[in-house]
Amino acid sequence: MTATAKVRNDSDPDVVIDGGGLVTLSGGGQRRILYLNTCDRAQGITTSHCQDQDHPRLTVQNLTFAGGDSSGETAEGGGGGAIFVRGGRVKVVDSRFQDNRCDQVGPDLGGAALRVLGQSDDRPVYVTRSTFRGGVCANGGALSSIGVSWVVLNSVLSGNSAVGRGANPARPGTPGGGSGGAVYADGNRFTVRIAGSIVEDNRANEGGGAVFFVSNDRSGTMSVEGSALRRNPSAGFETPGYRGIFFLGAADPSVSGSIIQ
Repeated sequence: MTATAKVRNDSDPDVVIDGGGLVTLSGGGQRRILYLNTCDRAQGITTSHCQDQDHPRLTVQNLTFAGGDSSGETAEGGGGGAIFVRGGRVKVVDSRFQDNRCDQVGPDLGGAALRVLGQSDDRPVYVTRSTFRGGVCANGGALSSIGVSWVVLNSVLSGNSAVGRGANPARPGTPGGGSGGAVYADGNRFTVRIAGSIVEDNRANEGGGAVFFVSNDRSGTMSVEGSALRRNPSAGFETPGYRGIFFLGAADPSVSGSIIQ
């Protein structure tokens, strides 16, 4: 792709991009691939509450996203090497994300594959039967969000890296970041559910080689069901008893029928 594809907010409220399993969208290691922002005037403001409107409702399915790179993008805090979303709704089905990138330092930016800020009615982002490999970013080598819930079903997140250093807030003398080798989730009240999935061989320079989860008001919850989380080293810190996970929330993560090692 020679330019980032941008979803117009005043187009059809339901936007489905279906590659039929035959299409690869590539950023060529030079640009973000896909962008949706309901509060971006350049894409059309369609409601008085752009931060919480129910459209566009974006579905990406049967696609490969490769070589996306949002490094240097500063709007909305950056991140989202392959896909950036603020507002509306987004879901990912039967898709592959390979070797995507975003800025490699920064305390709170992230999401080499997918960065999401806000979803209508606080509904979760669904990721189903998809794979995320080889992503590199300051935080969230695959997925990253602020104040957004996730449901990750029957998916594989493998070989992704959070390469920042200094955590969040950044320690003095550091640029910050390095948490959430696969998943970085921050905010207040939100949930993360991982079910029927494999999260392995991811790494974080700071906390949460697999998952970094911080609910600032301690109201958020996390569950792991029928999944395997293994070989996800956290070079800095993690929650005792939950290898590869750093968790601050309402209660301990709920784990059933799963391997965490």
